Amino acid sequence: MTLIYQAGQAQQTGQIVPQLFVSIQQPSQVALNGVSTQRIGIVGTASWGPVNTPVGLSDIAGYRSSFGEKQDGDADMGVAVSVAQLQGANDFRCVRVTDGTDVAATGTLSGVTFTAVYTGTTGNALTVSLSQIGTSSNWQLTTSHAVLGSRAYSGANWSSLQAEVSADGSAFIAVTLPAVAPALATGTVTLSGGTNGGAQTSVQFVGSDDSDARTGMYALRNQGCAIGFIHGLTDTTLAGVIGTFGMSEGIYMIASGPSGDTISNAIALSASVGYKSYGLKMMFGDWLYYDDDTLDTVLISPQSFVAGRLATLAPSESSLNKQIAGIDGSQKAGLVSTGSSKTYSSAELTELFTAGIDVVCNPVPGGSYWAVRGGYNTSLNTQTWGDEYTRLTNYIAESLAGGMGAYIGEPINGTLFGDVRASILGLLSDMRGAGYLDNTGTTVPYTVVCDTSNNPQSRTAIGYLQADVQVEYMGINRFFNINLQGGAGVSVTVSNG
Repeated sequence: MTLIYQAGQAQQTGQIVPQLFVSIQQPSQVALNGVSTQRIGIVGTASWGPVNTPVGLSDIAGYRSSFGEKQDGDADMGVAVSVAQLQGANDFRCVRVTDGTDVAATGTLSGVTFTAVYTGTTGNALTVSLSQIGTSSNWQLTTSHAVLGSRAYSGANWSSLQAEVSADGSAFIAVTLPAVAPALATGTVTLSGGTNGGAQTSVQFVGSDDSDARTGMYALRNQGCAIGFIHGLTDTTLAGVIGTFGMSEGIYMIASGPSGDTISNAIALSASVGYKSYGLKMMFGDWLYYDDDTLDTVLISPQSFVAGRLATLAPSESSLNKQIAGIDGSQKAGLVSTGSSKTYSSAELTELFTAGIDVVCNPVPGGSYWAVRGGYNTSLNTQTWGDEYTRLTNYIAESLAGGMGAYIGEPINGTLFGDVRASILGLLSDMRGAGYLDNTGTTVPYTVVCDTSNNPQSRTAIGYLQADVQVEYMGINRFFNINLQGGAGVSVTVSNG
């Protein structure tokens, strides 16, 4: 007789009856899958949608369905999504913030009150219509909006219609009946009175990290974002808080100086605040012109342009010199259509970069196009000052954090040592194959140690396991020297091949 069973279901010792046991072993190693480096978290304002709640979407059409039409304003998320999508980004987590004075639109039909499920001016364009279906006693309640779409509900009376609306998780309205429900009668009402509230403060944009009700920037926790920014926020005194959040969450946060900033002011703020964080990229307040399909020419911070471009690059790459689409000019250069083309001097760029501040400008080393000029974060440490350091470090750390926890609870022995090494080496090997690590040389650019050499019994006996991982990143070509020797007296020797 042969017994087939899953591993661990039969005792391996103490058997009496001779027989064959086939134990089906599940793979013990954890296969690590790298995390996304393309998801962008955006915090800003909107005229519709849930507040302080991350909403996933892939394009501007999805944005309109969730947050309404784009609005004119420095912090409007719709414009930010449009700009980032133009660069090739297609994965967003958007968080709407308000100052708390926003109001939902309302309307009344035959004594029945309809209230938009979300606050904001988008609700003011909602229409609610009641009509009889043919000659039957059944009625249809329809809510419609040019951007949000339409929803329809049927019922024989107001109570049944109210129940149908309440059961729809995607409803645009809530229905409130008076003490005595009126008779059904054909009619239409357009909601009104919805407001977006007043101007948000910096504190409201950053929000609270209360685990029970995170708000603002902190609502992006655990959303898998690789890049993030608070759109239009220019309070640089909060740069340290934003950078700290970025490092704790593995998000490369992008901030911006105020519109029309001066280099001297930006440097003074940098010195007083002391950014110095590889989790933060600070863009100079030279805002950019963009020709929006809804709002025409708008002036916005460079954050969404930079975030969108980074999202299309491998984590091992820098934003330096990578062409950015959709820019019609900048505050320094002027509008392209006017022929203005003021540029930055080497001295000005040196001042900015030395202070940990990057800038989008035209031209760049690659030619006459718009791009990020430095590719720097705010760390000021030459070993960690590049976009690529932040993004690749976050990628590796988040990938390890996402899978290695499966080994918690396992006995510490030679098998576990080997499995841990195999999992981490598998991830690093995949990264090398994808070109995130150097794959041109014969030397493997990483090592993983997890054995008795770094896990003495004194520590494993009390439950500690350690893996030491070293990864060699590729450098970025920032300072390209070409030595040219020319002249009639130069002797040139050409070798075959």
